[in-house]
Amino acid sequence: MSRPVGAITRGTTNPNRLRRVDNFIAYRCGDLLAAAAEPLVIDLGYGATPVTAVELHARLAAAVRADVAVVGLEIDPVRVEAARPYADPPGLEFRRGGFELAGLRPVVVRAFNVLRQYAEHEVYAAWRQMTATGALLVEGTCDELGRIATWAVVSEGRPLTLTLSARLSDLDHPATFAERLPKALIHRNVAGEPIHELLRALGRAWETEATPFGPRQRWLATCRRMRDEGHPVLDGPRRWKLGEFTIPWPEVGRAGPPQRTGPTPGGE
Repeated sequence: MSRPVGAITRGTTNPNRLRRVDNFIAYRCGDLLAAAAEPLVIDLGYGATPVTAVELHARLAAAVRADVAVVGLEIDPVRVEAARPYADPPGLEFRRGGFELAGLRPVVVRAFNVLRQYAEHEVYAAWRQMTATGALLVEGTCDELGRIATWAVVSEGRPLTLTLSARLSDLDHPATFAERLPKALIHRNVAGEPIHELLRALGRAWETEATPFGPRQRWLATCRRMRDEGHPVLDGPRRWKLGEFTIPWPEVGRAGPPQRTGPTPGGE
């Protein structure tokens, strides 16, 4: 196997932290996995404990197909060894690897809370490498308990969509998403950038749709208002009621690295 590409992450993780994105993967990638001759999914950078990889396998096996295989990849060999007792081959394995995907050819790659520590211009190279063999990449970030999350769906190195997802009972305002944007967008949340304008519009819609009927109804009304105002909001009420808001990437940012006219922002 070639030398793993990337850097060791901080490794923070918690049970159920990635439940939102797992359910989205089952929805968005279910048909791809169901049609695949080898339904392989890689969980890249699962962290200090393998719990989120274990949960991903269980959820996809239940929701998509029983023979789905998940391989958790970590650069840190200590983490790989610590995860081995949780392996259940051929359905669930743990190996050492990075953005080169340990030479595997997955259908789907999940990389969460990995790229936040990189510089923005490094994100696009990582996207290209993780999708070079045809995999669909779901890359994003979330808070420590998974109550607020955002992610991009990436194909052939180019982002297709952005999803904002929240536990609605805990959502005070859509501005909260700003601190959890994917690395490719977090430094672009400034006046004049599409993601900044989108979050402002989403905040205005949320404020306008205040209702005594609870946060779910308020979020549904917010999504409808955004669509009525001309934003190309994808999916519909069945996904919206889960706290999701998905929009094509051209609405939130450019599909490539920024023009570097000054110092590159550092990782977080």
